Amino acid sequence: MPQSSSASSDQPIELRDWVREHPDFPKPGILFRCMTPMLRDPRGWQEMVRQLGEACDRLQPDVIVGIESRGFIVGTALATARELPFVPVRKPGKLPGSVHGIDYTLEYGSDRLEIHNDGFEDCPRVLVVDDLLATGGTAAATAELVSTVGGQLCGFAFVMELAELGGRARLPDGVPVESLIIYA
Repeated sequence: MPQSSSASSDQPIELRDWVREHPDFPKPGILFRCMTPMLRDPRGWQEMVRQLGEACDRLQPDVIVGIESRGFIVGTALATARELPFVPVRKPGKLPGSVHGIDYTLEYGSDRLEIHNDGFEDCPRVLVVDDLLATGGTAAATAELVSTVGGQLCGFAFVMELAELGGRARLPDGVPVESLIIYA
């Protein structure tokens, strides 16, 4: 485990040090990578926000869109640090008022995401943020939602990416993808 936030160190911070691996979760054969230790340690959390901020500076979004649920945590921290608006993408029935939704397929079934219709009138540049890029279905559906409500997708930013699952291939061509930790 990394040094506590009270310890001073000139050593570079490695975000992987704040990711805990859980074999056979949620089912046998799956290696779950959990960023909860990063949430608990201000030093790791601040470094993650700093690194995502660098990606944000390169991509120049007007709005941060976060995918339920850990994308809310990561996205609001980034939006606050960069003084940008934050828009949540949620599961069905969680947003009040007028929403636009999209049904999409997952590896084992289907799901639905929704976003508010307002806030995209001036075609803002949108950065989609989430904790993890795995198979890419949810991020691709979010990209489609953003376009449907009038946003201009300028990129994706993820804390972790499971490259062996090929999620990048499902995302729109030509749109930058920034992942802080890539597991090959």
